[in-house]
Amino acid sequence: MHAFAFILALLPVVAGTALTYRLQASEKQCFYADTKHDNAKIAFYFAVQSGGSFDVDYLVTGPTAKVVLEGQKERQGDFVFTATEIGEYKFCFSNEMSTFADKMVDFEIAVENEARAYLPSKKGTSPEQTTALEESIFKLSGQLSTVTRNQKYFRTRENRNFSTVRSTERRIFNFSVIESGMMVAMAALQVFIVRFFFQGARKGYV
Repeated sequence: MHAFAFILALLPVVAGTALTYRLQASEKQCFYADTKHDNAKIAFYFAVQSGGSFDVDYLVTGPTAKVVLEGQKERQGDFVFTATEIGEYKFCFSNEMSTFADKMVDFEIAVENEARAYLPSKKGTSPEQTTALEESIFKLSGQLSTVTRNQKYFRTRENRNFSTVRSTERRIFNFSVIESGMMVAMAALQVFIVRFFFQGARKGYV
């Protein structure tokens, strides 16, 4: 139990927000995150799950309105930057380029304090052993973050592929309806032409 508590003490303190937001056509929406320490790490991830061409504009600004990150018509992004200023950071998504298509945006904002906690040294334990354990834990934490990012990537691909399949099904259905309508119209036109010729022939015999 004590070893588990020590491991938890080693892990960095992270305040995170993971959300899914429906961005309406021609809409701009902003979200906020607070930093209370110098040189805190901020992780910012987003992915457009559905809608239009799966793209969105984004803008990240600091407490003094200084632009930190910016992009246009991006499908997804995964960034980590150091917050050089203490205060409120603004994360904005814009769908102003679209006049009718809504976008479903998955995003996560995590603020992490860089300060490390250290294992208390025990009697008979060398500093090299403690350091090796710390490095193993931080390496494991990094690998878990990589797995999480890969899961998000595959989820995004699955959603986009599913959206493409639904769009294709809709187009096939519409094409089938139009084709059936055209066949019915052609059949009706043929019947009308044949009847017209027969009626004309009868009038000629009379």
